[in-house]
Amino acid sequence: MAVKKTTQRDNLQDIESALTKTEQFVEDHQKQMIYGIGALILIVVGYIVFTRLYIKPREKEAQSQMFMAEQYFEKDSFNLALNGDGNYLGFLDIMEDYSITRQAKLSRYYAGISSLHLGQYEDAVDYLKGFKTKDIILGPVSQGALGDAYLELGEQGKALKQYENAVSLSDNELTAPIYLMKAGKLSESMGNHESALAFYTRIKQEYPSTNEGRNIDKFIARMNILLKK
Repeated sequence: MAVKKTTQRDNLQDIESALTKTEQFVEDHQKQMIYGIGALILIVVGYIVFTRLYIKPREKEAQSQMFMAEQYFEKDSFNLALNGDGNYLGFLDIMEDYSITRQAKLSRYYAGISSLHLGQYEDAVDYLKGFKTKDIILGPVSQGALGDAYLELGEQGKALKQYENAVSLSDNELTAPIYLMKAGKLSESMGNHESALAFYTRIKQEYPSTNEGRNIDKFIARMNILLKK
């Protein structure tokens, strides 16, 4: 029992010693801690004020300007969508003038697609490479469009990689079979028939009810014939 009491007493002394050291540390660094907490509060408050008084009004302005650019984009008037019409800004100006807003981020996507349609492939690459999103549709489409731009520039390896990226970002039936088909056709044109067959087979197995899936058998048959030669 004496040993047990001694152990308990030692434990209590250790706890008291630790508490004393903690109290001493707080006392010694009290000013620094107060300054640190105060600085953290100022950062949080500053962020809230900045967001409410600057970011949100800027986003509202950007959205108003972006409306017309989106209308031009939907009508395939890509030059006006990109550069504006003199009254409303185009996507390029929105990217520059409202750079910290969500609209500027989305404008980068639109600018990339518009440049691709206008044959400005290097610009399309620059814009699309800088566009990041978790959207299950825009993500794959932007990666696939980047692949199209690379392909137009003659960079087949990079194009194929982007088509594969587009497929990996989302397995939805709207985009995945499109980019599997593009990857298959590109692999076929590069003479990689085994790779092409793998892409076509994925369409048949995973997306049989899509437009690509309903017409995939002839592509698979052609690859099998070529591989047997």
